[in-house]
Amino acid sequence: MAEDSADRGGPQAAAPEPGLKANAIGFLDALVIGLNSTSPAYSLAAVLGPIVALVGIYAPGVMLASFVPMLLIAAAFYYLNKVDQDCGTTFSWVTRAMGPWAGWLGGWAIAMTGVLVIGSLADVAVNFGLLAAGLDDWAANDVIRQSLTVAVILAMTAVCVIGTELSAHLQDILILAQVFFLLTFAVVALYRIYAGTSTLDAIEPSIGWLNPFGAGGAALTGGLLLGVFIYWGWESAVNLTEEVQDSATAPGKAGIWSTVVLLVTYLSVGFAVVGYAGTAFLAENAAEEEAVFAVLAHEVMGGWDWVVLLAVCTSALASTQTTIIPASRTALSMARRHALPPGLAHIHPRFRTPDVSTWCVAGIAIGWYLVVNQISENALLDSLTALSLLIAFYYALTGLACAVYYRRHLLENAHNFLLIGLGPVLGALLLSWLLVESVGDMSNPENSASGASWFGLGPPLVIGIAIAVVGVLVMCYWRLRDGRFWQERRGVADPDLVHGHKS
Repeated sequence: MAEDSADRGGPQAAAPEPGLKANAIGFLDALVIGLNSTSPAYSLAAVLGPIVALVGIYAPGVMLASFVPMLLIAAAFYYLNKVDQDCGTTFSWVTRAMGPWAGWLGGWAIAMTGVLVIGSLADVAVNFGLLAAGLDDWAANDVIRQSLTVAVILAMTAVCVIGTELSAHLQDILILAQVFFLLTFAVVALYRIYAGTSTLDAIEPSIGWLNPFGAGGAALTGGLLLGVFIYWGWESAVNLTEEVQDSATAPGKAGIWSTVVLLVTYLSVGFAVVGYAGTAFLAENAAEEEAVFAVLAHEVMGGWDWVVLLAVCTSALASTQTTIIPASRTALSMARRHALPPGLAHIHPRFRTPDVSTWCVAGIAIGWYLVVNQISENALLDSLTALSLLIAFYYALTGLACAVYYRRHLLENAHNFLLIGLGPVLGALLLSWLLVESVGDMSNPENSASGASWFGLGPPLVIGIAIAVVGVLVMCYWRLRDGRFWQERRGVADPDLVHGHKS
């Protein structure tokens, strides 16, 4: 909480500054931001083909299985936010429950996910926007596409800085467009399946496709590694906790409902795509990733294929903006607790948003995008693959922190034991298992997008290790430079907050 950091002698205690704008948005706005952060259309476009290549018709079942750990971790976010409304989320909660070292690493992981993915999302938004407009030559021109990508990142960053309300209003428009386009695509595809007018090898959908074990254990493991990615991002709603009305419960509920809405959306589109195209087509084109959606859009919609192209464009555009939120708010929280340079804690006096940390995140993301693109387009895809390591790490850390922070209350009743203790721990264990499996998978260079070998390992694993090493070095440097944050001690959830005796 911002007040707590001030009481501990944070930068606001010596020279009070405006805080984040309280009650700027409501529950629905937070829900929309949580949904858009996952970039549903883009996530489906990027992951559905590779999942089908692994598990065939059981792709909907894998997406259903991937939902389970996400729901359990979303519960952890809800209960931790209930007793600590800090925009740093995982950073703040893990620090309180498990100490400053673990908390700092959790915060670093969140910040780095933004750096890795923002450029790629903006690139996809530009690429599909140009394709929808019929400007295929521009989309194929690296200079034009990358220049427009940088412009999109700067524009979305400016929206984030100007105000949370403006961000929310833009997100409302983008999610409505995205959901409309996706549902239109799914309805038309399903209609053509049952009408017998599919242009590909259609398969009539079956409830049996929801069986995640249908393709076998090894295939399920690989599918789950991909499936977790499509749900990642919903916690952006909780990063806005200090700016949402009813901050103790609304952000956490928005996070949980985001995962449920995503499940329904993914299963609907998954059934439609697999049924219309058949597994052979999707498996053969799995390497094309989001390009598969572009091809399917033309097959299903004919001259109206721009509808699906715009769905992916608006999806990536919305996620470009919302992905900035967790990284910037986490940097703000870390800075005001003296875990990062104090300048990152600056709040714009007029807009009351973390302007310095927001622009810093955008600047680093642009630099990463441009540098990696000079290596190769596949190197950018490899950096996205490395995301799964960071996601699994900080989600698992949050699940464990929930049980640890509430440890004195877990045996009070069955509700606490199951939903606050056992559920988040199971979610953390599942994600830890996926983390270990990811490391094993990424160690093989042949499994990377580029197929190249970096130091005898796959590029995604090298990128993940490099981010971890840099994080440890930065943490140790700042520990020597300013040790105040590392004086914080582990604690437990306030009983009055747990039992609702005070707000």
